Amino acid sequence: GDVLKDISFKVKAGEKVALVGHTGSGKTSIISILSGLYPFQKGEILVDGKDINEYNLKELRRNIGIVQQDVFLFSGTIKDNIVLSDESISDAEMEKVAKYVNVHNFIDSQPEKYMEPVMERGATFSVGQRQLIAFARVLAYDPTIFVLDEATANIDTETEILIQDALQKLMENRTSIIIAHRLSTIQHVDRIIVLHKGEIVEEGNHQELLAKEGLYYDLYRLQYQ
Repeated sequence: GDVLKDISFKVKAGEKVALVGHTGSGKTSIISILSGLYPFQKGEILVDGKDINEYNLKELRRNIGIVQQDVFLFSGTIKDNIVLSDESISDAEMEKVAKYVNVHNFIDSQPEKYMEPVMERGATFSVGQRQLIAFARVLAYDPTIFVLDEATANIDTETEILIQDALQKLMENRTSIIIAHRLSTIQHVDRIIVLHKGEIVEEGNHQELLAKEGLYYDLYRLQYQ
């Protein structure tokens, strides 16, 4: 059967939307389709009214900044992982971006700072640190759309505060779609879409959905107590 059924939603420019639901509800599939990671059988995805297939992949990926749940950094330096191969991003800009998303202090504490080598896909850094480096990468490229699949792994409280702060900054004036697992994120968005078995079952903001006492209310009580 279909992983996603009759999923239809619009995200206005600049709107911040969170997708929530139990594991297997289809949240991650939506992100994978959006990023062109896998083709979809039916339906269409429009970005600015134009079919996603009409964009070339490079243009699309430049305009959609995606941070996956488990950020794998690639071998090279921390700098390589932020600017990728874009030589137009100066070191000063890179540092400014890193400071803005709260990762500069961490990078600065490394022996080689921005030139610190990244070992085995960044395994020596914590999940939270990798996520912050990925945030810096998104900001360096300044995409119009920001997509985040929040980490479910435990992140220490200190890093969590840095991540939540960076997240609010990244979502500012940017169309954002977030698979949310954290209460602090959910409360900041304009609209929450609740998925269940590949279908949208509820939509609204945090307060509206709590008042309905439906699936969101249950999820909220289960996960966020």
